[in-house]
Amino acid sequence: MTAYFDNLETRDPQQREAENFSSLPGFIADALEKAPGLASWLAGCDPAAVTDRAALAALPVLRKPELMELQAANPPFGGLANPDALIGNRVFMSPGPVWEPQGFGADPWQAARSLYAAGFRSGDVVHNSLAYHMTPGGFILDEGARALGCLVFPAGIGNTEAQVGAAAVLQPTAYTGTPDYLKVLLDKADELGTDLSCIKRAMVSGGALFPSMREEYRNRGVSVLQSYATADLGIIAYESADADGNPHPGMILNENLIVEIVRPGTGDPVSDGEVGEIVVTALNPAYPLIRFGTGDMTAVLDGLSPCGRTGTRIKGWMGRADQRTKVKGMFVDPKQVAEIVKRHAEVSRARLVVARDGDQDVMVLHVETRDGTVPDARAVAASLADITKLKGTVEIAGAGTLPNDGMVIADERDYEN
Repeated sequence: MTAYFDNLETRDPQQREAENFSSLPGFIADALEKAPGLASWLAGCDPAAVTDRAALAALPVLRKPELMELQAANPPFGGLANPDALIGNRVFMSPGPVWEPQGFGADPWQAARSLYAAGFRSGDVVHNSLAYHMTPGGFILDEGARALGCLVFPAGIGNTEAQVGAAAVLQPTAYTGTPDYLKVLLDKADELGTDLSCIKRAMVSGGALFPSMREEYRNRGVSVLQSYATADLGIIAYESADADGNPHPGMILNENLIVEIVRPGTGDPVSDGEVGEIVVTALNPAYPLIRFGTGDMTAVLDGLSPCGRTGTRIKGWMGRADQRTKVKGMFVDPKQVAEIVKRHAEVSRARLVVARDGDQDVMVLHVETRDGTVPDARAVAASLADITKLKGTVEIAGAGTLPNDGMVIADERDYEN
């Protein structure tokens, strides 16, 4: 059994950089020919000149608001998708809405590599508890696991007792899903007297894997690693571990991607080690996103991973450039908080605080009242659930009492413990 998924993972870093940029001009030229929306967005771009990072940095960054505008003007993909990828394939809708096409091949989101690093192998039975409803979430790791030769049970989200029953029959050796739902699943199994010690490894995504949570899983006999992914791009980075399952520092960037870290709100690359926004150029012929701004923050981690993979490492997810934050696998956006305020005339301002209660994410919406008015907290909570699709509590604050710091969403989760 080989230690690595393929030889790409152990290339000399300079060789990887040279090969990526030698293929980039032809890739961009082909993409501009097949995706008219991209050609319009990159009007004036000479593909032959984009041969290094400086030339790439001269192109505009495409962020989610611009992508949504392009898609609204030319639905569903804004002219950014290769029409060949739409034949006999799938289309997904993520919150926004944002539309994504499935890519070519057996592993279109490049998930197999990350699963291999987490110890998944052909013959594993994988219990996948990521959502299969509208979004590509469940399909990303499903396709990657199947490409490795794993047998996948598409459990999806919810119906925990039924999931435990299915796992009791199938005896999965591996789990894929959000970090906190694995605990929900294992706790429910304990409650029902069902032995799920068959689950030995897990790849989680869609939320933060806190050190205390990882340690709890380790104590229950499950080695858990995490990957960083988006619906638009697939797996961007992933963890690796030593022979005992201890994670190595940082996350390794996936192959066939050119990743830049830029100053938020700009397209200007920052120095290595400086925190900035993750911008990705995906060498994906089905959906050729050039300099796509994820809105997520990170920094480059110096040096190579002890596992022997030579890809650049990042420090992992370090917050949102635009205050969007992920709660239980769903993004919550400042615009959604603004919409709640608009629905209730008694509310002048609001601040959403995301924290942890034990091993669960919790949301508290602090609403500031207008003078002489008292909003109905239950009605505001109903609006919160309706708009964000997540439950939370509401606390009423007096007029002028919320901090005047521009913060609409405050993520107070401790990512170190």
